[in-house]
Amino acid sequence: MKSQSTLATWLGSLDGSRLARVLGTRKDTVSPPEPRSVGELADRLQRPGSVALVLPRLALPHLQVAEALATLGVPARRDALAERLGAADEEKTRELEAVLETLADHALVWPDGAGKLRMATPLRRAWDTPLGLDAPLEELLTNTTSDELRSMLATLGLKPPGTKAQRLAALVEHHSDAKRIASVVAKAPAATREMLERRAGAGLEEFSRVIMRGHPSPGLEPGAQWALERGLLLRDRHRFGPARMPAEVALALRGPGWHAPFQPLPPSAGLVAVTAAEVDREASAAAAAFAARAASVLSVCSAAAPARLKSGGIGARELARIGKAAQADDAVVRLTLETSYVADLLGRDGDRMAPSEAYDAWAEQEPAEQFAVLLQVWRNLPFAPTQARDEDNKALPALAGAPPCNGCVQARHGLLAAAARLPAGQGVKVTSDLGPLIAWHRPLADSSPRDGAPFATVIREAELLGVLARGALSALGIHLRTGDTEGLSIECRRLLPSATATARIGADLTAVVTGTPSARLAALLDSVADREASGTASVWRFSTGSIRRALDTGRTPEDITADLTTVAAGALPQPLSYLITDTARAHGRVRIAPAACVLHSDEPALLAELAAHRRLARLGLRQLAPTVLISRSPLDTTLAALRAEGYAPVAETAEGTVRIEKAPPWRAAAPVPAPRGTSTGDSRRIVATSTAKAPAAIDPNALAARLLAAPATLPEPAPFDQGVPFATDTEEIVAGWAKLLPYTDVRQLAHAIDTGQAITVEYVATSGNRTVRTLSHLMLDPPYLEAWCHLRDAERVFTLSRIHSVLGVMPG
Repeated sequence: MKSQSTLATWLGSLDGSRLARVLGTRKDTVSPPEPRSVGELADRLQRPGSVALVLPRLALPHLQVAEALATLGVPARRDALAERLGAADEEKTRELEAVLETLADHALVWPDGAGKLRMATPLRRAWDTPLGLDAPLEELLTNTTSDELRSMLATLGLKPPGTKAQRLAALVEHHSDAKRIASVVAKAPAATREMLERRAGAGLEEFSRVIMRGHPSPGLEPGAQWALERGLLLRDRHRFGPARMPAEVALALRGPGWHAPFQPLPPSAGLVAVTAAEVDREASAAAAAFAARAASVLSVCSAAAPARLKSGGIGARELARIGKAAQADDAVVRLTLETSYVADLLGRDGDRMAPSEAYDAWAEQEPAEQFAVLLQVWRNLPFAPTQARDEDNKALPALAGAPPCNGCVQARHGLLAAAARLPAGQGVKVTSDLGPLIAWHRPLADSSPRDGAPFATVIREAELLGVLARGALSALGIHLRTGDTEGLSIECRRLLPSATATARIGADLTAVVTGTPSARLAALLDSVADREASGTASVWRFSTGSIRRALDTGRTPEDITADLTTVAAGALPQPLSYLITDTARAHGRVRIAPAACVLHSDEPALLAELAAHRRLARLGLRQLAPTVLISRSPLDTTLAALRAEGYAPVAETAEGTVRIEKAPPWRAAAPVPAPRGTSTGDSRRIVATSTAKAPAAIDPNALAARLLAAPATLPEPAPFDQGVPFATDTEEIVAGWAKLLPYTDVRQLAHAIDTGQAITVEYVATSGNRTVRTLSHLMLDPPYLEAWCHLRDAERVFTLSRIHSVLGVMPG
């Protein structure tokens, strides 16, 4: 409460404009209901979830200063922080003050009444080992006995005092002197000295990372015992893993010249001069091309809804079909499908993904309005929509429901921030130079594991959408970054041309539409021609097959000619008119009618009588010729109905001969064996049967006694069958998400999670591939399971619903 009251005091001392600035930066945590006091506001701002929302939005120097401050303890002096960061000159001091001002605007770090710096408690706990430094010596020695302290002091050549508190103070005082630590380490064996220097230096971060991943060595490292005897390393009785190095020892071994990293300025990038007109021109071309291809992709999905894989999502084969039909590459198809699904333009329809009712209204809009909808969705997509392969180089389906990835959202926000801060009138020479800038503006952003250069995927997506043009942020990107929906719509209408309502129809039987065709024009041309190309210009080709397809829908040649005349930029060319007339002349010359059977006779009057018979109307008789009738009912049904009305028809075979209806008499397929135990001729067989096959006699009284004497216990029914309750909360959580697992597997998995044991499971990846994986260091985060995967030798996040079976629990 002391830290909160200090924050409340600081907030209460601010003027109106500064407090409004704090509220503006943390508006996502000050949502209704509005706080009724400064104390309630301070309480909201310091909640762990509130701070967790802010951290991903901070730039690299903000996180570096906060991490350095976490190593000093709270409250901390400004000069101590500046010394830890190596901010000795005036310029770096000024930059440090600017960073502290930004952290104060986010209510993460603030000055108290004494001028010292305080920080929010959740922020201080964001690092287990800030800067690779473990806890101070005094904290690590809390559970150490007095005899152990005496032994350490004696080994160091110091006279142990009488009490435990005095011994603890003496050891802390000795280790706080960097020169004494350096002197002690200088006398250490070579293996010990090398191990201590590695642990204290850059290797410590890698060592800590290995510990977090669950691969600590239960034994001591070579040379560790010498350091343990002198308090340079300490064993934690309540924590499994290697010995820990106190922060004082690590700082002493790093030397007086070591400083925490502090990079207040973004990395440099090669720049080139660009004009606003050049940026607008390239952004307009990219946005118009994407809008046209996106409309084509969704039009293809409307004509033939793509099938979903059994494991979920749209597979590579369907994506290739859509891309070929829409003349769009894989990245455009994936980006369109993912953004359209989030925008509710696509929805699941059984085992297919089909356009929704909202798509019809979207398709009638202008290209600028269509594009604005998809662009705003892209800004906050919680995954990488164009990522086609996973870290194992396996193909990924689209619309597979990837786990939310806040780092992917921050990558886009970092790109927009980095491009917005480029000098006016300049862009980067090579767009890959934006990768380090994104990492500086959003250090917690995630880059795709398949990216050759950092953040290459998100940069490519921005170029496809026209957000990034000529290495600079376009007008679309400027409004997208600020979240100005109205301004973005205005820029889309300015940069994207209106939909084209006319087509140039040539004598080579092609129709060319420049720009994005209107929904009506595209639907008309798709119905009477085959699309050959899409993009800044779309091309359709007329053929006999395409005209016949239009006639099959019930349209007449006059209707087709009239509709094409309406949208044509000039008169219809004569070859197209001839093609429509010739195709219509041949259309329907042969007709195919459905029929279950055919009736024919040499007497037309008889067939006319049958066709007009009221009691035979249920057969669906239809007269094709004076001597031919067809029936919609099966042959046997028609035959029985005619005979019931007093006629004498005969049935024919498929070859045209009269079908013989004489039924053959039934006969057994094989001789029936004689009943067992009867004398039907072979006495030897009877004897053998009676002696070898006779069952043993059962005494009912003895069986009843055995049944009554047995324990009256029944197998416990599984909780799935509304039986006994779950044994643990973990079992209930796992069963709620892993619905494919039987109860025995649920119990094994829950037991492994609770006890920390390794487990082997059968897992179906998002690509649909089945793999057997051994997982350890399980952490349940419904609906996901975080674990160390021994197959990939890395940390992985597994979806509980994709675990299909548990093959065994490994001993701990």
